[in-house]
Amino acid sequence: MKYLPIDSELFKNNRQRFMRSMRQDSIAIFHSSDRMVRNGDSLYPFRQNSDLFALSGLDQEETVVVLFPDCVKEGFREVAFIKKTNDFIKRWEGHKYTKEEARAISGIDKIYWLEEMDVILHELILLAKRIYVNLPEHDRFIPDVPSRDLRFTRQLQERYPAHKFHRAQPLLKKQAMIKSIPEIALIRQAIDITDKAFQRVLHFVKPGVAEYEIEAEITHEFLCNRANGHAYSPIIASGANSCVLHYVENNQPCKDGEVLLLDFGAEYANYAADMTRTIPVNGQFSPRQRAVYDAVLRVLKYARTLLVPGTLLEDYHKEVGSQMESELLELGLLDKTDVKNQDKNYPAYKKYFMHGTSHHLGLDVHDRSNRYDPIQAGMVFSCEPAIYIPEEGFGIRLENDILVTDHEPVDLMAQIPIEAEEIEALIKARELV
Repeated sequence: MKYLPIDSELFKNNRQRFMRSMRQDSIAIFHSSDRMVRNGDSLYPFRQNSDLFALSGLDQEETVVVLFPDCVKEGFREVAFIKKTNDFIKRWEGHKYTKEEARAISGIDKIYWLEEMDVILHELILLAKRIYVNLPEHDRFIPDVPSRDLRFTRQLQERYPAHKFHRAQPLLKKQAMIKSIPEIALIRQAIDITDKAFQRVLHFVKPGVAEYEIEAEITHEFLCNRANGHAYSPIIASGANSCVLHYVENNQPCKDGEVLLLDFGAEYANYAADMTRTIPVNGQFSPRQRAVYDAVLRVLKYARTLLVPGTLLEDYHKEVGSQMESELLELGLLDKTDVKNQDKNYPAYKKYFMHGTSHHLGLDVHDRSNRYDPIQAGMVFSCEPAIYIPEEGFGIRLENDILVTDHEPVDLMAQIPIEAEEIEALIKARELV
């Protein structure tokens, strides 16, 4: 891995938190992500299952973690199974964990080779009454391809039909929403790398450069600072492309007078940053671009004050929408008739701001969560209002990452330039170098 070693106490504490929430006489089983074939013997880059990583720190394929807090067999409350290497694997793929390395990374004492799992796991399951399985549960995505966890669950249900099966995800989501101090530090590291990449872009962008060249500058900075890479596909959207919410082609030239919407974030130790900035390609916003920019920035500043304990996300989004409505009226994009005649299920402001303002952030850029739980201290959210005006050929989106505390929200990206004057000054400073 490119990132520096992580103290195993983080993973020990995560396991303890999870096991405290399990039912009595239960065993929980977690699998690593599948290795995905790209073509022939070429594979897509491996990215560890976020839940297995959170519970163990083991960042290697063909890994299984088993938790059994009530196990009567001494020493088997926590067990991990890892891939056994050989001369062929060493030559073609390189180093794999030794048992000692896996033990040091995870803090799990019982480490076995994966080929030993069937016999050991069979005995442990027979000592349990319940089995927690970790199935993919995203409320806005139903995968077509069965995951390794799902395939294994089907085998377990056939082999142990008398056991009761339980979902691990509700427990994992509740746990993942509240970040520990070490996790916040890793998110901050991802944010610091993202900041460096943005500063690099400000000194590079000018009329005539291509979107893909800017993406290359960002990627360069990420890898030079030990990031895994991008936390998600970067959006480098100039001109009218800035009105395409998930534009990822990144293949057009940046033209004089256009804005450039940049939505990217580094992934460090599997933890994500998520930032959006919109900058003038030539270093100077037009009066209209500036007016829209300032409106979006005011909404962001207001929205982050609302990220406080006890607030429901649904109420939060409605309040941000109300603020956005006021800004759109001031910009002349809406009038009072639009507001009076609006559909309550699809307010008028959504013509220009059609997505949500915030989502949970952590090991995934859209982190595991229950969107209906009230906001609590320790949660980390994106905050990304926007105004898209296709008829005028540009959109403005701004995004910072916010930590909720018992006092007031902490903007984890407060050090990254966002004021229009500062953005313009930093781009112009390039011309003086």
